Amino acid sequence: MKCLLVFDTSNDIIYTKYNKKFAININEYARAQGLITEEDRDTKINSNIIVQLFSPIVTSQRIMSCQFGNSYTSIQCEDNINLTFEEYMGYLFVSIGREDVISMKRFLSVCVTIVRYLCGPDVLLLKTNTRASSTVTHLIDSWIYLHNTEQLMLVEAIEQLMVNSDLSAAALQALNEAVDKLQTVTERSKVHALVLVQNKFLSLYSSRTATVLSPTDILFLILLCNTNNMKQIQNENDADSDSEEEFYSPSSSPVTCDQPLNTLQQDDEQLQTHSYQVLLAGSDFIPKCVPHVVHINQITEGVNLLLIIEAGNALISSGLYDTFSYLHTMQIVQMQQDVETLKPAFENLDTAVKKLTDGLKKAKGSSKSALELSYKQLLKQWDGMRKKYLEFIKTNSNEALLTAENATAGLLKILKELLSLTAFDNSILYTTQVCLKDITKMVSDKLENFNEFFKAKALRNFTLGSYPLLHYRTNHRVTTPTLDFTSAETVNLTKKKIWSMLHFSRNHLQEGHLSIMWKDTTFNYAYFLWFEDTSGAPLKPTIFPTNASKALPLPGILCGDFYQKLKEACFPKMAPSKVRCYELYCIHLGLATASCVLEHTRRLAATIWELRGHPNHPIDLLYNLIKSVPELYHSM
Repeated sequence: MKCLLVFDTSNDIIYTKYNKKFAININEYARAQGLITEEDRDTKINSNIIVQLFSPIVTSQRIMSCQFGNSYTSIQCEDNINLTFEEYMGYLFVSIGREDVISMKRFLSVCVTIVRYLCGPDVLLLKTNTRASSTVTHLIDSWIYLHNTEQLMLVEAIEQLMVNSDLSAAALQALNEAVDKLQTVTERSKVHALVLVQNKFLSLYSSRTATVLSPTDILFLILLCNTNNMKQIQNENDADSDSEEEFYSPSSSPVTCDQPLNTLQQDDEQLQTHSYQVLLAGSDFIPKCVPHVVHINQITEGVNLLLIIEAGNALISSGLYDTFSYLHTMQIVQMQQDVETLKPAFENLDTAVKKLTDGLKKAKGSSKSALELSYKQLLKQWDGMRKKYLEFIKTNSNEALLTAENATAGLLKILKELLSLTAFDNSILYTTQVCLKDITKMVSDKLENFNEFFKAKALRNFTLGSYPLLHYRTNHRVTTPTLDFTSAETVNLTKKKIWSMLHFSRNHLQEGHLSIMWKDTTFNYAYFLWFEDTSGAPLKPTIFPTNASKALPLPGILCGDFYQKLKEACFPKMAPSKVRCYELYCIHLGLATASCVLEHTRRLAATIWELRGHPNHPIDLLYNLIKSVPELYHSM
């Protein structure tokens, strides 16, 4: 039983995703309560039923959040049913199921991230635009599938296809020419070209002025590539109704076909193209929601060329996102009528609006007249609100605060119009497709001699002979042996052990344990996380994250960059860019001793550095970690 619900600020349901088991259970409960008749045997759930059943707990959640600043994160119920909660831009995301709470929190946070990539700060698009909600649903299905089958999505890191320098240069040259041609034809200067082979990263070429793609952006693009394969996978799993994920849109949801955010599909015998408008985060740790058009072109089965065109203004996008975010914070703070709390919140909002207006002043485009009108409306609306907030801060006048509160809805409407004008443009999807066929053919021809090798390499990307199984992370890149999960024996033994190892180590990482060794009846497991400076010298944390790690995001990068926050917590007086964070997972046979595992770990890290071309830095810190960090040696 599994369900995802999204509620707006009025506690109305705007998005649902659930499987048949959940629908059957809810409808049976609704019949018992007299909310539906005995004759009603529909497998879908009426949105009114969901609102009636869940509005008490949603209202309680909002009161705890707004008035007390102590909202629920999860609730455990009878029959092993768990509920988890997360709020984004005033919208409440609720997950219901029988999985453990941490797994459900991760699922919910990933769902929020997916919605941010598709809708930006305007979550209401899930209700007003069927294309947006449908794409979100496919992306969630894609994440569920890859999280259960692919190691790169399990550890949330990019797996580099390891090929020699000549092949890397050939791929990079092909992408360089593709970017140059795309820039010339479309007259857009900010372009990326990316090749993925069986979800593994082969090569990326970006134009000089393009916004840098973050590792999270690339993971999202991998999910986007896989949405095109999900229908076939789901058809194969139709017989298993208990595990089937189905999407039902609330019947009360209006459908607006001409809304922004579109997807296009263009198929012919030579070219399969899927096009999307998305809002990528960029390399900053606060998402910018920069508008991009993504064209996914299949070169051959398993090899995809992604052409990514920056379609918006990064300054406007960043200002819009910040304004939405701080406006939501103001709405929460002003309910408490606390001058000391409201003042810094107002200053943040004022700075965000100024950043947005500065960007709009420089904006040019086909929608200039509409943009100018919205810009003037924004200035007028904010000027009035700003005066009332300043009056409240100065005189503590409740009337001034009430006037500012009443104007919030008008400001929010203007911000949504600006988002629609600056972030989504239906015409871009069509105008940028004119040269896709030629560019894809050019890249395909240049890589034609290597495609079969790339696909074979993807199946066996990295090996260390007789060395034990390992995962190695640096800079959000993972080096790991490629395993064949088509074998039932591999799935029943190796896969379960790996997934269990990751969950176990992450749970203890959240408790502040940076080095762990444990074993079961078959294997001996080891996990190490350590830090180095830019020269490769080991760094011992100034503050061990025993308690601080509980306030961090879940380990990974899709739910927020855990490792960036961990560096900030462990080295508060150092710039995070000067600290490098490394992770290593290792599995040995159960007969291996702790000293043997530790010695192998040091050799493995050095060997991987050599294979990947990194400087061979000594990692004696691993020995120090065992001595200085509270060690957990656990028998399962």
